[in-house]
Amino acid sequence: MDPQQILQFPHAAAPAAGTSLEIVPGLRWLRMPLPFALDHINLWMLQDGDGWTIVDCGIASDQTRGLWEQIFATPLGNPGRPVHAPRVLVTHCHPDHAGLAHWLCERFGATLWMSQAEYLSAHAIREGVAGYVPDNLLAMFRRNGLAGEALEKMSMRGNRYRLAVPAFPQSYHRMMDGDQIRIGGRDWRVIMGYGHAPEHAALYCSELGVLISGDMVLPKISTNVSVWPVDPDGNPLQQFLDSLKRYANLPADTLVLPSHGMPFRGLRERIEQLEEHHRQRCEELHEACARPLSAFGAVPTLFQRELDTHQLFFAMGEAMAHLHYLYYQGSLKRETDADGVIRYLQDAVFRMGSDAI
Repeated sequence: MDPQQILQFPHAAAPAAGTSLEIVPGLRWLRMPLPFALDHINLWMLQDGDGWTIVDCGIASDQTRGLWEQIFATPLGNPGRPVHAPRVLVTHCHPDHAGLAHWLCERFGATLWMSQAEYLSAHAIREGVAGYVPDNLLAMFRRNGLAGEALEKMSMRGNRYRLAVPAFPQSYHRMMDGDQIRIGGRDWRVIMGYGHAPEHAALYCSELGVLISGDMVLPKISTNVSVWPVDPDGNPLQQFLDSLKRYANLPADTLVLPSHGMPFRGLRERIEQLEEHHRQRCEELHEACARPLSAFGAVPTLFQRELDTHQLFFAMGEAMAHLHYLYYQGSLKRETDADGVIRYLQDAVFRMGSDAI
């Protein structure tokens, strides 16, 4: 069912670029553009004394910097005072969230707050080290069936992360699961999530009844869950589904502030929708694996539309994540053919019980 028919969306429209909207007292919503099919990211500002804690940053571009400058020139509840930031909090290392972290921290002399895995991953991806080497990605995709023109186009991507995150802070304040961060006289609990990013930090304030969910719970689209070459045998879909259960324990009337889409209520219902979405995708993939199938061969089953190279990058990772889930669950077996490509084939009935989605 369409999320619009179940979830409650308290705001009719997002704030215009370069402006902000108060969600609850002391918490403001900003929206910045992205140069992708997913064309925006939501950012948040939490009043913190006579300044603001910034949550997520936007991609590094002149356009985004200019829009931030418009925000900074606005008093935002401090008559006669421009914005200043005591800290910049980044939920995870992806470029739309971390791209301008260095610029914001430098501009205000602010401290970056981040989980350790995300902080170190940002540096590793930027520098192309510790397994985050473009050639490793291509080799993994080749083993999973990508070939021909699609592989050639993928090889031309290079290190796109470095373009979107041109610099990154050389120190940070570490956030850990369960930490209580005091911001503006209120406690925000860190809830780590996995599967989408190495150690994604969501923030929950019980006093406000608000969850800043980042990318872990989105109202209309499903979060990308991908296998990465640094962990080529990983099971990120299992990690993601396990993480969703942690958010399901929050109060039913929690206001969810996602990184993409509109703020909403109906967290438990949305989690059920996401679980059902992945169950259906796994069921469809299991059926498709009646014949040996590579991850590249599985992409059309999951994404029944034409994909550009940027979209195929994520689609490959997502296809691998679903195939790995089914493999570890025991529903598929896998073998490496003479051509060096990993293919999957039905090995058992797709289970629907407690050990499955």
